[in-house]
Amino acid sequence: MIQAAVVRFPGSNCETETLRALEAVGLSADFVWHRDDTLQGADVVVLPGGFSYGDYLRSGAIARFSPIMGAVREHANAGGAVFGICNGFQILCESGLLPGALMRNARLTFVSRPVTVCVERTTTPFTGGYTEGATLTLPVAHGEGRFVASAEVVRELRAEGRVVLQYLAGHNPNGSTADIAGISNAAGNVVGIMPHPERANNGMLNNDTGAGFFTSMASWTSALKGVA
Repeated sequence: MIQAAVVRFPGSNCETETLRALEAVGLSADFVWHRDDTLQGADVVVLPGGFSYGDYLRSGAIARFSPIMGAVREHANAGGAVFGICNGFQILCESGLLPGALMRNARLTFVSRPVTVCVERTTTPFTGGYTEGATLTLPVAHGEGRFVASAEVVRELRAEGRVVLQYLAGHNPNGSTADIAGISNAAGNVVGIMPHPERANNGMLNNDTGAGFFTSMASWTSALKGVA
């Protein structure tokens, strides 16, 4: 049995970095193929970044039908932790596990650069290691990262404290509604973010501000198992 499952879809290209980041904080992690129908008993599930097959239609629109997503939904509905990064965020929205959608960037160009975000919610399995209001410099790399939602949904997200990350003023790289860079479901156990913390989790990368997402997962898993 593993502690963390990293789901591989055709086109995933950040799964190895994500797996290594999980292992670096002491978690037992392994890959799960999108055609599988079990999560191997994992406590934490991560949908990594990349380009899911079917993106020509809409990012995540086909990936949401993969057999593994049935297991992911069951895991999430039972209170299990699910974390979507970039393409993983897109898949979670397409699957209905998170509200809103991710659309083409406002300028219709691919964006790959560091951005500054603020941590808005710390009561999730992925952000518990940060302090509210902390600013992080994290890389983004996407062509369809513009979060869109109705005014009513945005008001609900704000009112319920479900905005997890927000781009600082002037750092919104894609035109996302209300500068939203990451959100959670109502319970806080499902989170999707557009920046890539796995690319900023080690001093050797000259940036370790993303490491807190992974140490948070390790702490959450330890608490779940009752390990001091």
